[in-house]
Amino acid sequence: MDIPHPSVRLHQTLEEEDDDSTLLRYLIQEDQPNYELLDDSEEIDAMVAAMVEESSFHRTIHVRRLVPRDHADGEARIMRHYFGANPVYNPETFRKRFRMKRHVFIRILNGVHSVDRYFQQRENCTGLLGLSPLQKVVAAMRILAYGLPADAVDEYVQIGESTAREALYHFCSAVIAAFGKEYLRSPTPADAARLLQVGQSRGFPGMLGSIDCV
Repeated sequence: MDIPHPSVRLHQTLEEEDDDSTLLRYLIQEDQPNYELLDDSEEIDAMVAAMVEESSFHRTIHVRRLVPRDHADGEARIMRHYFGANPVYNPETFRKRFRMKRHVFIRILNGVHSVDRYFQQRENCTGLLGLSPLQKVVAAMRILAYGLPADAVDEYVQIGESTAREALYHFCSAVIAAFGKEYLRSPTPADAARLLQVGQSRGFPGMLGSIDCV
């Protein structure tokens, strides 16, 4: 039968007994159990406090394991799949997966790169190149396009969960900074007239938008 941790038994005993009761102390001496009765409440309190502190200390220790991600391989894979001279996936697949055409993606990539230093590739503390602007933007767009969790793009892009979350935050802020004045604004009269004309040509006269807010 498993013997519970001493601190657990001490807490259970303290909850069940009065302050003046005796307490059984469990000690390990030369790998042999030794039991001793305690009736000093101050000594009992000191023992419990020490055990709780030790248990809390061990619970707060987090060992961070370094994952050897190949950043260059991740960027080369993206280039080979979508941006090479003869990409693996055609423009239709690109539009389905990124919810936009490739030239729009490239424009957004250039825009966020120009307004936020975060998207500039830099060396890390070991002298190795970090993630490229392409990898950070692809990670952010994949998360947005598919509603993915931050760690879902790790294997493909070679980007950690916390870095992907950071890239998403910077991406959204950079898009607002780069394109907010032109696209994130209320429609002008010319915009409204154009939208009404498009709606009428498609059989929806007087409709300025669609029910899915596009």
